[in-house]
Amino acid sequence: MKIWITRHGQTELNLKKLMQGRVDEPLNDTGRNQAKAARAQIGDIKFDAVFASPLDRAVETASILGGVDRSQVITDDRIIETDFGKYDMKSYYRMGIPMTLYWALPEIFPAPKTVENIESMVARSRSFLNDLQKKDYDNVLIVCHGGIIRALCGCLENRKRGIKWRPKPHNCEIRKYEI
Repeated sequence: MKIWITRHGQTELNLKKLMQGRVDEPLNDTGRNQAKAARAQIGDIKFDAVFASPLDRAVETASILGGVDRSQVITDDRIIETDFGKYDMKSYYRMGIPMTLYWALPEIFPAPKTVENIESMVARSRSFLNDLQKKDYDNVLIVCHGGIIRALCGCLENRKRGIKWRPKPHNCEIRKYEI
């Protein structure tokens, strides 16, 4: 099975450099164009299944990139973005020391109160991937978010603690795995 993982296209909150976590922010025109460009990049691949986080920005990206109607996108709560709690809608540069340190170096610094921790992200990712491996698919597209992608990729690469924190996933950057 080939697994294609990508982050949703750009939103206005991305453009403004605000944490959006589970805020259900739609794609902007740049985000839609990023998804179209990513689709062109992968060519005529037909996906047996297209999964997305239930947040609109992921579903719309999945529909465009996957070449399917939105109604055919399979949403799964386990691949929703990290819960940033009180840090949602805060500037990347004004989150305060605890969140800035955690988001830069989660291997060292603990999640601040109200923020989902790495262990939870990894558990959600492993559960999703374990269920996915039971399916008989050749090509699968997964569209989600910058935080949870780090756990999905970490699990797929058998990384220590189950995360691959760096490099940061960019909007509509495609990462491909084979299991």
